Amino acid sequence: MSEEGSFGIAVAEKFFGFLLIIIGALAMYYTLTSVDALGTYTGFFGFLSLIPLLLGILLLLAKTE
Repeated sequence: MSEEGSFGIAVAEKFFGFLLIIIGALAMYYTLTSVDALGTYTGFFGFLSLIPLLLGILLLLAKTE
């Protein structure tokens, strides 16, 4: 395979990783600041906001061949 395309893929991977971390952090922030409104669903939405956060971290740590 050519080495020209791997640089673009690596940059896109890191960009989407940062984007997912930002989205996950904002979702976590809004979940934790609106505990009174969410009530018993706070844990559910907290878990849902952890998913993009963890995926973003995984994309940042992954090595592109």
